[in-house]
Amino acid sequence: MRITTWILITSVWLSFVLVGCSGGGADPVEASHDPADPAMYAPPGGYNPNSPSFPAGGGGGGGDPYDGTYYENYGTNGFVFTEDEDTSTFGMDVDTAAYTIARRYLMDGYLPDPDSVRTEEYINYFDQDYPQPSGRALFSLTVEGARSQFGQPDYHLLRIGVKAKEVLPTQRPPANMVFVVDVSGSMSREDRLGQVKRSLRMLAEGLMEGDKVGLVVYSWNGEVISGLTADHAAIMDAIEKLRPGGCTNACEGLDLGYAMMREGYEEGKINRIILCSDGVANVGTTDPNEILAQVRHDADKGITLTTLGFGMGNYNDVLMEKLANHGDGCYYYIDSDEEAQRLFANGAVHLLMVLASDAKIQVVFNSWTVEKFRLLGYENRGLEEEDFTDDSVDAGEVGAGQTVTALYEIRIWDTAQMGDPGAEVAMVKIRYQDYETKEIEELYVPVMVADMRRAFNSASRPFRFTAAVAEFAEILRECEYAEGGDFESVLAVAEPIAVDQEETEFVELVKIAMQLHQ
Repeated sequence: MRITTWILITSVWLSFVLVGCSGGGADPVEASHDPADPAMYAPPGGYNPNSPSFPAGGGGGGGDPYDGTYYENYGTNGFVFTEDEDTSTFGMDVDTAAYTIARRYLMDGYLPDPDSVRTEEYINYFDQDYPQPSGRALFSLTVEGARSQFGQPDYHLLRIGVKAKEVLPTQRPPANMVFVVDVSGSMSREDRLGQVKRSLRMLAEGLMEGDKVGLVVYSWNGEVISGLTADHAAIMDAIEKLRPGGCTNACEGLDLGYAMMREGYEEGKINRIILCSDGVANVGTTDPNEILAQVRHDADKGITLTTLGFGMGNYNDVLMEKLANHGDGCYYYIDSDEEAQRLFANGAVHLLMVLASDAKIQVVFNSWTVEKFRLLGYENRGLEEEDFTDDSVDAGEVGAGQTVTALYEIRIWDTAQMGDPGAEVAMVKIRYQDYETKEIEELYVPVMVADMRRAFNSASRPFRFTAAVAEFAEILRECEYAEGGDFESVLAVAEPIAVDQEETEFVELVKIAMQLHQ
């Protein structure tokens, strides 16, 4: 994944050096700093307690809902006129942390920090109706369009859907997993470590034949609790030994984890580091460039990294996402046992088994048909047009059974709407490297005017629900293109068509947001 901003992540990392260490349940001790420097108190471009998006009261009382929580504002994709640029290119993304972070905020009685919202992660949290790939193909590629219910009148919405091949748990290759667990003082807050332990137990109960698990912890220093083993009893015993206390030497913990994996690396198996942390790093090597470079180096050699976030307050979303991006893995935020079960169920196939690397999407719009377009989300995944065919450019990784959804808001020329239904609106392309064979593959699907003519209410149920989720995210992030939007309109679309537990829960979150926004 491309790192778009080095200054901010360095600032965020160094800010955490000033967050003190603690043991047991005590709050972190704050180190001395220049009180004239506001950067010591809040992340750059981060939480603004005076923003009207945040209620004065709620689950955490008045003021900032959580202390020392760091996000990055990647800006907002604007409309692009096709006469200036007709091509949009970006890396695929299957992270979902932003959505579960928002759920945590809302359940605690707060609207999310606008900078925490990444629209694509809200959209990609939900299952879609995309068809399974046919034959030996790794992916299916589908498109659907309709008039938009949200935004400006006479605009259309284009949904692009990518579906990865499902793999049964029994078909997953055996995995070597080294869990690197933060047991510093900050992990004692809100039962963070307790949530980690419950999550690891769930994974251990679903291990497949040939799987091995190792466990490394870090606080003041890193420590190996258990080497790679398939012994279930030994794994469960190692999990029970986890106790919080001390500072956060993340670098030493990762060093030990990677050393264990390099020694235990087995060709033909999944070799994955899984970091469980709140993202704090305040002792040892705290240079983000150095750590990220090492993670990238090992990913190139087949040792990938997934990050699992826990807790809120003293939480570094920026670092957790960057680590996963460099490690060719995914970033998830676990706010409940149910979310852990969602990730670790059925042999953790979706979490562990990568089918494609450097996966990209490119959409070429027909300037004779489309006046302008805007991609919703994916601001930190943008690529140059020429990067699409440059296989040295790092992009996204997609696991077995995962889906990727992208939404474009487009303005079709009036003459084109009334003209030839067979005229092309856009050509949608995906390109990726087969993770097993290392071969490069591409898929193409055209979008025609006829595909875009249906009314919003005539579109498929998942299309309409996805549109509502996207609008919800755009409102929460205070997007200028959603200034006229409201939660009531989102609810009016989503509530009548919600069909499963996750969609029903989304409806309830919208209702909470409505109450908090009043």
